[in-house]
Amino acid sequence: MPRYPDIEPYETGLLDTGDGNLVYWETCGNPDGVPVLIVHGGPGSGCTAGNRSLFDPDRFRIILFDQRNCGRSRPHASDLSADMRLNTTGHLLRDMEQLREQLGVAKWLLRGVSWGVTLSLAYAERHPERVSGMLMLSVTSTRRLEIDWLYRGVGRFFPEAWARFVGFAGLAGTYRLPTDTKPPIEPLLQVYSRLLEDPDVEVRARAAAEWVTWEDAVISQEANGSPGAYSSRVDEARLAFVRICSHYFAHDAFLEDGVLIREVGKLAGIPGVLIHGRNDLGGGACTPWELARGWPGAELIIVGDSGHTGSGTMSDEMYAAAGRLYQRITSAG
Repeated sequence: MPRYPDIEPYETGLLDTGDGNLVYWETCGNPDGVPVLIVHGGPGSGCTAGNRSLFDPDRFRIILFDQRNCGRSRPHASDLSADMRLNTTGHLLRDMEQLREQLGVAKWLLRGVSWGVTLSLAYAERHPERVSGMLMLSVTSTRRLEIDWLYRGVGRFFPEAWARFVGFAGLAGTYRLPTDTKPPIEPLLQVYSRLLEDPDVEVRARAAAEWVTWEDAVISQEANGSPGAYSSRVDEARLAFVRICSHYFAHDAFLEDGVLIREVGKLAGIPGVLIHGRNDLGGGACTPWELARGWPGAELIIVGDSGHTGSGTMSDEMYAAAGRLYQRITSAG
């Protein structure tokens, strides 16, 4: 839960990317504070008003943005006129850098959750000189083995839900058991991605409903978190979320497989805190553990009562980590 009071942005805008996309952004808190960029998950979730209250508004200049084609950015992915060929990890990284330049930020602290961690790592490894610190929760690098686990491997725990997910795609005869290791998982995700491009909105809606039903199965045991969080998205928000997710995961997130872990040493000197739930069935603690091993000075916190959607303990750890990072950033400056 947000620790700080609800606040309103003092500035908002639409970043013109130059290729027909407009990326929504807003800034809150102290205009002279430590800049922090909220990098939302999904991909395709968009930011929320609650994200404004994640950091001390007296200490931080809090910057939110909705990644391409979701939230308040336009065109919206619920509309088939939005060209997904212009939505890749490379495009998002350029948007972030363009936004930094437009807002006059020399360095910013990155706060990412889930997919937001992947995007933050990709940005920081490309632009380490632009990053003052990193606060990463529910850590994923979106490498192939993580995608395979999320959309197949974890089916060991939820075989009925997994069979429904695969069956809707018409691939039940191809993927017979969640323990199969072949064929590769991308064809299944590509089917969903194609269904979300169907001109019939009813086809898109049914595919989106099946996708979020599977996602909800994966987080269904998180009593301290937010079970049902994916199905809570409705209408245009759900269509955009699933269209963008399936687009990215069917293409291995437009990243060289495993590159973010192999090159994490580039973050040496950047203070970072990795916070992950021990009970995150969608992605094990191996990824943050591997990142921490290769990132000199990174702090790893495994939260025993949390899954992917967090817990009160995870929130407490996040607020405490934000305070430590603030002290390190301001003392270094």
